[in-house]
Amino acid sequence: MTVMIEIENAEKSFTMHLQGGVTLPVVRGVSFQVNSGECVVLSGPSGAGKSSILKMIFGNYRCDGGGIGVRHQGAILDLAKAEPRTVLNARRDTIGYVSQFLRAVPRVPALDVVAEPLLAAGASREHAREQAGNLLRRLNIPERLWALPPSTFSGGEQQRVNIARGFISNLPVLLLDEPTASLDAANRAVVLDLIGAKKRAGVAMLAIVHDDEIRHAIADRIVDVTTFAAAA
Repeated sequence: MTVMIEIENAEKSFTMHLQGGVTLPVVRGVSFQVNSGECVVLSGPSGAGKSSILKMIFGNYRCDGGGIGVRHQGAILDLAKAEPRTVLNARRDTIGYVSQFLRAVPRVPALDVVAEPLLAAGASREHAREQAGNLLRRLNIPERLWALPPSTFSGGEQQRVNIARGFISNLPVLLLDEPTASLDAANRAVVLDLIGAKKRAGVAMLAIVHDDEIRHAIADRIVDVTTFAAAA
């Protein structure tokens, strides 16, 4: 298997500017790898730094030390040292991210929200919308809703649109932050199938899942984030 994510001694802290510049350490010494075709799950209590690790890999957070390596265009790219333009290129071509919350341009139809990553990658509008429709249908979003903006949907429906948008691309790395939150049993099963298909396609996935049953269903390995606690 090919190493797709390689974290070495990464650390993160936050400076509380409204609290007199107090530094709040989050994680340190974060070190692990994720190979192609496997799903690694981060475990630990809320506040342990799991989401911060995902955001460092995606480039939303800059890490304060160590390396954040992702295989991009055939070579390991250290996102901790990469220029913003390079980080954006890695997001477009290499790293997918399913967050807990859907962030979409207001008034854009759900079908186009889901299709947008394929359009950005150069797919035709017809193909992108067809694939978007297939995923929305699979995730039990009624076709009568596809022309409506997701802001009008329920929380569970918005999360399913978010999942469809995250899974539509054929990117080699996929970050999952609570992908089954707010979902009923039937739609959780669909997400498990989607994750299984990504594994078979060789995608490297790093996930946060609080549900024990889901965690053990998808995890090839579990990384305990408490071992990287900054206060340890």
